[in-house]
Amino acid sequence: MSAINRFFWGCAGVHQETLEKYPEEHSKYTAIGATIFFTGLFASLSGGYAMYFVFSGGTLDWFLAIVFGIIWGLAIFNMDRYIVLSINKSKSGWMQLLQALPRILLAILIGLVISRPLELKIFDKEIRENLRVRYLADQRAKIDTLNNTFNKKYSNEVNQLKATSVERDSLESSIKTDRTKLNYEIYGNKTTETSGVMGYGPYAKMKEEDLKKKEAYLDTLRNKIAAQQNAIRQKQKFEGILDQKVLSNASLDSAVNVAGFADRNSALGNLRYDANGKVNESNANAVFFIALLFVFLECLPVIVKLLAGRDPYDNEIQNLRTLHDYESDTNLVVEKEAVDRLKDTYVDVSINKRMKEL
Repeated sequence: MSAINRFFWGCAGVHQETLEKYPEEHSKYTAIGATIFFTGLFASLSGGYAMYFVFSGGTLDWFLAIVFGIIWGLAIFNMDRYIVLSINKSKSGWMQLLQALPRILLAILIGLVISRPLELKIFDKEIRENLRVRYLADQRAKIDTLNNTFNKKYSNEVNQLKATSVERDSLESSIKTDRTKLNYEIYGNKTTETSGVMGYGPYAKMKEEDLKKKEAYLDTLRNKIAAQQNAIRQKQKFEGILDQKVLSNASLDSAVNVAGFADRNSALGNLRYDANGKVNESNANAVFFIALLFVFLECLPVIVKLLAGRDPYDNEIQNLRTLHDYESDTNLVVEKEAVDRLKDTYVDVSINKRMKEL
């Protein structure tokens, strides 16, 4: 018998000396043991990947992830091994199913637990893109919130700047219109507001003087706006608003790389929905069926054990258990009878001991 078969028999928890008597059952228990082993292996990979995000950034993150992954895989392996061994094939089919029901529920729970970290790895690209969008939206929302808070706190200064800016824009428009009229007057273009006589006459001089006054006032408004903007900028610097910037691609990549397990798990859940809030059936089905695959893999050893009929190995093991139970009960009866027969001797010894004390 090959070492591989014996290894998988050990994974299945069989009594190898008994199983060797029945060659026709070797393949079945090799398959059960292999299923238990690979379930533990997937659990180890899943636990290690999850723990990597817990210890990420530390000096021993990879080492700790590997150690905890191995421990988690061994724990799941031992649990699956016990679940399969605890099914008593000597009972009826319904009783076996009833007996295995809590174990199946436990296997489903374990399957869901070990599938989640592996799903995070499978959908890594989609999760990264979702996190980029989310972090960028969060940063923009934070900036908007800070700006709204600032505008409420310094509403007088902001309103004064807006009013001055409106006045400046209106004055610039008026100056542009008046300059056009002045050019019409100088070049003799006849309109309702010009004489139509070419030349630099008194009306043109009056228009030009008015324009110079408006331009001087415009310069005053511009200087006032610059001073108001500078004052507001100083207040924004004091409030920390100028330090807030929209994340660049490099910053987003860095934030995504250090994202923890909770953020990645949340992003995986968000893959079920499109940007408009509607359910994305394609992504939702993909996540569901991958989880279902691992649940089925976890339940497979129990299902195989339930579907398999009572075989010669099961009969032999049941006979050995019956024999051991009978041997244990017999030993108990023999020991009790021996104690009963020695009772009179114990009484005599106790009487002699008390007589000596008197």
